[in-house]
Amino acid sequence: MNIEQVVAPVSDATTQVHGPKKRIWIYVFLFTLTLINYIDRISLSVASTALKEEFGISPVAMGYLLSSFVWLYFIALIPMGYLVGRYGPRQVNTYGIGVWSIATVCTAFATGFYSLLAARLVMGAGEATTYPAGARVVRDWMPLKERGMATAVFHSGSLVGPAVGAIGFGWLITTVGWRIAFVVAGATGFVWLAAWLKWYRHPSKAPWLSAAELREITAGDAAANDVANTAAVGASAAAPLGIRGLARSRTMWAIGLSHGCAVYATYFFLTWLPSYLQAEKGLSVMTSSMYTAIPYLGAAVLAIVVGRVSDLVVSPAAAGRGGRRLVVGAVLLGSSVILLVPMLAETWAILLVITLSLATCASAISLNLSLVNDLLRSSEDVGTAAGFVTAVGNLFGLLAPIVTGYVVAGTGGFAAAFAVVGILLIVGSALSVFGARRPVG
Repeated sequence: MNIEQVVAPVSDATTQVHGPKKRIWIYVFLFTLTLINYIDRISLSVASTALKEEFGISPVAMGYLLSSFVWLYFIALIPMGYLVGRYGPRQVNTYGIGVWSIATVCTAFATGFYSLLAARLVMGAGEATTYPAGARVVRDWMPLKERGMATAVFHSGSLVGPAVGAIGFGWLITTVGWRIAFVVAGATGFVWLAAWLKWYRHPSKAPWLSAAELREITAGDAAANDVANTAAVGASAAAPLGIRGLARSRTMWAIGLSHGCAVYATYFFLTWLPSYLQAEKGLSVMTSSMYTAIPYLGAAVLAIVVGRVSDLVVSPAAAGRGGRRLVVGAVLLGSSVILLVPMLAETWAILLVITLSLATCASAISLNLSLVNDLLRSSEDVGTAAGFVTAVGNLFGLLAPIVTGYVVAGTGGFAAAFAVVGILLIVGSALSVFGARRPVG
């Protein structure tokens, strides 16, 4: 059965589509893109104990390895955003997932620190296409009333990915070894790529999309009449600012720095949570993998709920004035509950707090991307703006594994590392509430 049969045509009689909507397949593409992305990211974290034993890698050196995929990722984000604006997400995503999947497979043939480092650097460059392209897909395919939830679904793959990766990778390492585990992870990307090339198109060119649903997708843009709503939708006629114009915007910097505080926390969880559970709670690789999965699965569900709530409580006019920033500020402040972890003794309580913190932190990241779409006037700026915000954010992400490595080595534990995360989240909340106020363009 092919996708045209699964998503059979619906009536073109009205703008409102009744029954199953074909853009559900775009939700699937978005979710699985970040799912695979983050399976590949967490793979080194899950394998870290085995790699340290085989190659004699120190905690500080492992911190650099865990951070390394962010180095070229950070540099490539803005150029990839520009390429998305010029060539579209279909072509850019094709090259991106192809490159990072090859790099993941090549990790299996590493012989030590430097070959591991090289594979992770290439993987990071390939993964830089994901968020700029995904943000543009959301802009192209989703009505304004769905963009908060769509972005949350897109980003929730980054939560389910580590959960699936932690369990699946932990099992593979235990049963067949870490080298085969990397081959399997890389091969998964090529399966996604084949489906993407076969079925993904811009909605105006997708033969399997009905005219009625196309009108529903574009209705919010066409119906925007007042200035605030026009800013929220991002009128196509507005001239694009380009990277220089975006970089002069205080709003973009506020979003980017707030994003960075959330990304720091996310990378802390992504790169050091398995090691924390193994080192301080004495858990085995397989047990720590399963315990790592629990917060990520819970956070994925909660993040989608928060994204949907933001669509319901923030009107289009309020969105155009940056109203979604208040939700971002609230969830970042809630995420600072991570400060309680060093005070807790029971593993179940630690996992509960980490789940709540990770969920609200992930919600802030997806809502920041929605906020970019809310405030940009030109759709041509979406890829570049998403690349800009993600680049600023990932500068923090680049530092998180390294800083944590030094803090853990210097203090002999994780308490100070959790304190750094919590303080940054509070700062990020203030940046969002007081900084992301004005439309861009």
